[in-house]
Amino acid sequence: MNATPFDTRSSEWAGDMTVWLRENANDNQEQIERLLRNLRKARIQELTPRQQQMLEMRFEQNMSGAEIARELGLNRSTVSRTLRRAQNRLRRCLQYAL
Repeated sequence: MNATPFDTRSSEWAGDMTVWLRENANDNQEQIERLLRNLRKARIQELTPRQQQMLEMRFEQNMSGAEIARELGLNRSTVSRTLRRAQNRLRRCLQYAL
């Protein structure tokens, strides 16, 4: 019976990585807080009022694109396009924020 040999190097690496992740778990909290601060600023400074409104409806009020379109009296494709443009603009603004 051929048993595959145990690769100690990969298991050591995985163990080391697990220890490192456990020890550094809180390090991400600072980056997350900075990203959220920058996201709030970018929403205000970089987005149009309509983009801000639609993002709020979509992500804070959990409305679907169809519900937003119905509420604002717009075509669903207009809502989709506006949300995509807003998200892309925020992504570009925040890309190097960390």
